[in-house]
Amino acid sequence: MADNTHKLAIFRGLLKFRSNQQKIWGVLIFLSIVTTIEVILGIVKPQILMIPFMRVKLLNWIFIVLTLVKAYYIAWDFMHIRDEKSGLQNAIVLPLIILIPYLIFIILHEGNYIFDVMQEGFVSWNF
Repeated sequence: MADNTHKLAIFRGLLKFRSNQQKIWGVLIFLSIVTTIEVILGIVKPQILMIPFMRVKLLNWIFIVLTLVKAYYIAWDFMHIRDEKSGLQNAIVLPLIILIPYLIFIILHEGNYIFDVMQEGFVSWNF
């Protein structure tokens, strides 16, 4: 029974449920809240979040972080990574900790280059 209660806990044991059905509802509510925040921010676009940080608006950074939170939670709970041994957890999670920031860096760097080229109307070399 103790093993079953571990599988019914989310947020690293902070919130525990009595049945799988309750857990599914809890997860649905959590993911819905995060998605609702993303949608509201996308519609409203508060002016205070339009300040550039590392040449990207703060609003975009918030979207990136919220998307990573949802992806982490879905993988950790629904793909049952939390139930695996620590070696397999590290083999899955550690490369993502390295590759996701690297991918974000590449996307932002290349996007910044394309923006500069389009803004200045200058092509340094032609294909």
